[in-house]
Amino acid sequence: MKVAVIGCGTMGRTHAAEWKRMPGIRLAGVCDAQEGAARSLAGSLETEAYEDFERMIGEADPDIVDICLPTHLHKEFIFRAARSGRHVICEKPIALSADEAEEAAAECRKQGVRLFIGHVVRFFPSYADIRRKAADGSIGTPAVLHAKRMGANPGLAKPWYANSDRSGGVILDLMIHDIDFAQSLFGGAVSVYAMNRREGNTDYALATLRFGRGEIAHLEAYWGFPGPFTTGVELAGTGGVIRFNSEDAVSLRVFKAKEAEAGSGVAAAVPVPKSPSTYNPYYLELAHFADCVRSGREPEVTDEDACSALRTSLAVIESARMGRPVKLRDINAREGGNRHVYR
Repeated sequence: MKVAVIGCGTMGRTHAAEWKRMPGIRLAGVCDAQEGAARSLAGSLETEAYEDFERMIGEADPDIVDICLPTHLHKEFIFRAARSGRHVICEKPIALSADEAEEAAAECRKQGVRLFIGHVVRFFPSYADIRRKAADGSIGTPAVLHAKRMGANPGLAKPWYANSDRSGGVILDLMIHDIDFAQSLFGGAVSVYAMNRREGNTDYALATLRFGRGEIAHLEAYWGFPGPFTTGVELAGTGGVIRFNSEDAVSLRVFKAKEAEAGSGVAAAVPVPKSPSTYNPYYLELAHFADCVRSGREPEVTDEDACSALRTSLAVIESARMGRPVKLRDINAREGGNRHVYR
């Protein structure tokens, strides 16, 4: 099965490298508007480089197009890939607005192609194990989730991240990982209450999500953290607690803010979380999506899951902007501006 990757930044390089080593897959080409980026990646992975999407489709003839472009370009290229008859894998979030997300999913259904959205946290072994233990009753009935996700501000490496019109900021780009994870445990959120502070290179958000059976999730996301990329999760139930923190094995450490200043080299690239697994979570995610194309089975992350995570993230953004709780039913009932990322 042939795969082509569009977008040769951090995620494009990550995805392309995993496709290259995957049995039964041929990396047919990589594409980027910056010719040098495409040529560099293609050279390292022994594949073809393209500057033009349509030319890549015509010459590489992929079965799957893997979209690793900035968020504001997701809808356009989902449409273009679907209309060329290719199955689509797209990095999260699916789009910048609920309308765009629903239109993209509908277009893929109309064209008879599959759409997979890369909510990769579901494929991290620790998080997958938490979900299994929650499902098998190891901690009784799960009730309260605490999760955090912190790293350098990617806007120092790629300016489009710092523009909320293009990335959605820390909530839509980073917190959405834990929003999707929380909803995979508890179902769709019914209300949210959040704050978001932006100052200099800091973009910090804190949100409380409530769910239909009374469950609660407290989520923290932080761009501008001066240390390494860090995640943590604690799930409490009626019969116990499950905890994971990526820094648990590390002794006391102090990280000074000056270490993460622009030009220091610390934030020279967009941070990508690591996993000690033999196959990293990106490999597991992409292999799962490829298997779903071959077998026709439902993916771990459906397009509705991706749309739901986006709607909840947009509700978090609105709550932070308005300074009050927001109910998801109110968001879902509206049309127009409130269904979009705030400006």
